[in-house]
Amino acid sequence: MPVSDQAFVTLATNDVYCQGALVLGQSLRDHRATRRLVVLVTPQVSNLLRVVLSRVFDEVIEVNLIDSVDYIHLAFLKRPELGVTLTKLHCWTLTHYSKCVFLDADTLVLSNIDELFNRTEFSAAPDPGWPDCFNSGVFVFQPSLETHGLLLQHATDHGSFDGADQGLLNSFFSSWSTADIQKHLPFIYNLSSNTAYTYSPAFKQFGSSAKVVHFLGSTKPWNYKYSPQTGSVLEEGSGPVNQHQTSFLNLWWGIYHRSILPLYENIRHEDEQTSPGHTAQLGGAGVPCSSSAPTAEGSCANGVLRSGEPCTSWAEGPRQPWPERTLVVVEETPASPDACPAEDGLLSVFRENGNVARHGKANDRRVLIPGTWKCCLIWKRGLCRRD
Repeated sequence: MPVSDQAFVTLATNDVYCQGALVLGQSLRDHRATRRLVVLVTPQVSNLLRVVLSRVFDEVIEVNLIDSVDYIHLAFLKRPELGVTLTKLHCWTLTHYSKCVFLDADTLVLSNIDELFNRTEFSAAPDPGWPDCFNSGVFVFQPSLETHGLLLQHATDHGSFDGADQGLLNSFFSSWSTADIQKHLPFIYNLSSNTAYTYSPAFKQFGSSAKVVHFLGSTKPWNYKYSPQTGSVLEEGSGPVNQHQTSFLNLWWGIYHRSILPLYENIRHEDEQTSPGHTAQLGGAGVPCSSSAPTAEGSCANGVLRSGEPCTSWAEGPRQPWPERTLVVVEETPASPDACPAEDGLLSVFRENGNVARHGKANDRRVLIPGTWKCCLIWKRGLCRRD
């Protein structure tokens, strides 16, 4: 029976993390979640991605970006992008819900977790790096404007010992480690995807009971290449990853390939039918692209790229046509050494090298991907030409 006053909540601060949010939301639906699905987005998320998110989530709510600007602590963690995760505090403003479960966009639900709503605020699982702290990737909370205000005041007065939301929340809910064991979620509700490598015997014993896997660290599922033919991922430039982590990555990509990619195609068709002669422009869209190895650095057509901001806007008026497909698998071999195909049969959502390849044929169309990932292209047949 659906429960309308409770919700699963996640956050996407840019189009890149929207890909994770989409897979997370779909995994909740696949396992018949009975609560509402809510995604918080910042102004940096493009219009197209908001439309795609609305196909998976019940509510897409824009919130303002909060950045801790705590460069010293973030530099210590070697994760400067984590400052914006303080935006997560906005989840306490969702007061039209009586109770919520927050899940980071880089988590994946493996089975129904509705029982988490039997827990109280603030329930969370131990962090694998320091178990006396909780990991803020999954937690149960009760929306409250008073709590939200106290959290913001605490952030102002004390900052965060790691520069991100986890340090702040652990400081604010400082009694978590000792006050009430009922607020300690079992590790199976926030299983680090690399736990199998760090503690293999425990994973063999308990791993099959995992309900939520968390892709901790800077390398996310969308950073890997995926082969639809084999249904498996390869780590960029270094061959296969460890067996247990690969199984989780394959689950993530299986959902993305089966359920998320078709959403882009459906929206494209709907846009063509409702707006003849004015097709949607994919500027800023976090759609997947074939991998390649371009060498020329480029910039977006409408100005300098900035982190998390779209290269172009999805506005009314004449727009660029959609690419022929949003999912590209290489179908042919380039005719000359000047052309560089993506690796045969492999897909990659985003490239981190910050380079731009140019389309190799007159009828091939490109899509610019924003943010710290610079630009990436989608090709009709996966071909590009080096500059």
